[in-house]
Amino acid sequence: MTKDTVRDRVVRAAVELLEADPDAFSTRSVSAAAGVQAPTLYRLFGDKEGLVQAAVSWAFEEYMARKRAQALTDDPVADLRAAWDVHVRFGLEHPVLYQLMFGDGGTSPAARRGEEVLAGLLGRIAAVGRLACSIPRAVALVHGTAMGMVLFTLARPEAERDLAALAAAGDHVIATVTTPNAPPVEDAAELGTGRRAAALRAALDADPATAEAFTRAERALLTEWLDRLADRG
Repeated sequence: MTKDTVRDRVVRAAVELLEADPDAFSTRSVSAAAGVQAPTLYRLFGDKEGLVQAAVSWAFEEYMARKRAQALTDDPVADLRAAWDVHVRFGLEHPVLYQLMFGDGGTSPAARRGEEVLAGLLGRIAAVGRLACSIPRAVALVHGTAMGMVLFTLARPEAERDLAALAAAGDHVIATVTTPNAPPVEDAAELGTGRRAAALRAALDADPATAEAFTRAERALLTEWLDRLADRG
């Protein structure tokens, strides 16, 4: 049996035991469940905290796999709503791991990867003139609301969890960062300065050729200006 296979088996055991009863989680229980000796476990993971971090890393990979598997449609706002549902569903299915993943406010590098996926979805909305603020502000609003609502829900006894409130929060925040519809291209002036700024920023981000038109400092300054205009509405 290879070292990688042993590691995978230990991680699976750690995930299952954490989700079943985090209070009973220990290196001894993981060793027994995975069928490995304690020295092997310590050599691979160091200690109990190393096991927990390995389980959290597995959870982030599973979370990102679900994000990447989401099929995109011609309606970027509907895609954003679908992404909200993916996030919420993951939290409800993996409550212990979710709290370990996002209990710090989602500041880990792995959590930032999720924000990058969200920014891409919001960029598609901006590109069609339907984003009501800058992409960074929309990321903060959507991701912050999702994390806060899921953590709030998980802190309640299961019988008291209001899943309808989770859905309503998604509806509300998506309605806040988007507009009902976009005018035809010939009426683009009706978008207003803010929405046009968000659309231009999305177009620049999507076009690799623009990286050659500006220095890094110029691009950063232009992005800052466009985000300011977008946030003015």
